[in-house]
Amino acid sequence: MRKVVVTGIGAITPLGNEPTTFWSQLVAGKSGAGPITKFDATAFRTRFACEVKNFDPSSILDRNELKRTDLFAQYALVAADQAVKDAGLDFSSMDPFDTGVIWGTGQGGMQTFEEQVTEYATSGSPNAGERPIPRFSPFFVPKLIANMASGMISIKYGLMGINYTTVSACSTSNTAIMDALNYIRLGKAKVMITGGSEAPITEASVGGFNSMKALSTNNADPTGASRPFDVTRDGFVMGEGAGALVLEDYEHARERGANIYGEVAGAAMTADAYHMTATHPEGKGALRAMQDALKDAELNKEDVDYLNAHATSTPVGDLSEINAITRLFGNEPQRLIISATKSMTGHLLGAAGAIEAIACLMSIRHSLIPATINTKDLDPQIPRGLNILLGETIPHPVKVAMSNTFGFGGHNGIVVFKKI
Repeated sequence: MRKVVVTGIGAITPLGNEPTTFWSQLVAGKSGAGPITKFDATAFRTRFACEVKNFDPSSILDRNELKRTDLFAQYALVAADQAVKDAGLDFSSMDPFDTGVIWGTGQGGMQTFEEQVTEYATSGSPNAGERPIPRFSPFFVPKLIANMASGMISIKYGLMGINYTTVSACSTSNTAIMDALNYIRLGKAKVMITGGSEAPITEASVGGFNSMKALSTNNADPTGASRPFDVTRDGFVMGEGAGALVLEDYEHARERGANIYGEVAGAAMTADAYHMTATHPEGKGALRAMQDALKDAELNKEDVDYLNAHATSTPVGDLSEINAITRLFGNEPQRLIISATKSMTGHLLGAAGAIEAIACLMSIRHSLIPATINTKDLDPQIPRGLNILLGETIPHPVKVAMSNTFGFGGHNGIVVFKKI
């Protein structure tokens, strides 16, 4: 099968609105958390999140496009535009059917859904007891549906190849990347724009996760709230944004002299078949997904230098992942370095895998591994042989990086990147 490489990246994140800033903030160990500004969160159990700051999509979207797109799609369009420009692609010289878009989102147009339903529920007849008049925006459905980001990206560039959206909760982006990888491998596309976006910092979303007791409630210290693997961790910190990657047939990229970040060497998915929201306590599905991804990449476990852990900072999820990692890599002192960048970005849900893929690729390019911040006291259930990087970024050669993602519904998605 064809070799597949990454030739362009784009990022809209709580740490910066393009890849260079995002990476520099990761390396510096900065947190993107702060008080919620998108709505009045005073009455909520969690009043902070990792929000995108100073986002201005007007550079690539006109007034009408802004009116017709939800925020999650705007994040997608801007990140994709960055990635396309970074890749130096000239679509006018290519067959439009050779390039496709596989994009991911876990929630889709949540903001649009809330706004429209709230407007409907509060704009009834002044006569008591009468039902509200059913008035909705003609853009309600197009802005809401999850596949609109992939559709809008294809429309923007005139791309007529494979086009759809993946939804597998917090594994969504890795699912999209894996599918894009395989279509190029099979010769069904030469270039794919892939990744994921999410705009979940809304009243219903925060309230819903609060009701599940999934979010941290450390309102006194938002920047220190996401602390993966720490014995005092109390839930994840919600994040938002987008990550975009241009995947390309290696020979196509080489022939046009493209800049190459690394190879997408392998990927795999499994299901826990265990619980709606909890990961398997022994990490059975996660273990098999990691094993299958390495097999797909034709690599051994000893080849992995860096593992970007899913590690959301939840009591159950972190230990489940550690159990899977330990069963694969062993619990004796080892060379593999593990870190959790969600300690800085928060959890971008369906977009998490996309920005973490970029973190892996930048680690390969710059020989740097960003640390897990905030974690002070490792959970005593974590084997001390595991090399979890805490505190500060370290210089370290990275030839192979693995990115883990796990989602509600029992979805496990793993992608392996390799230095070219």
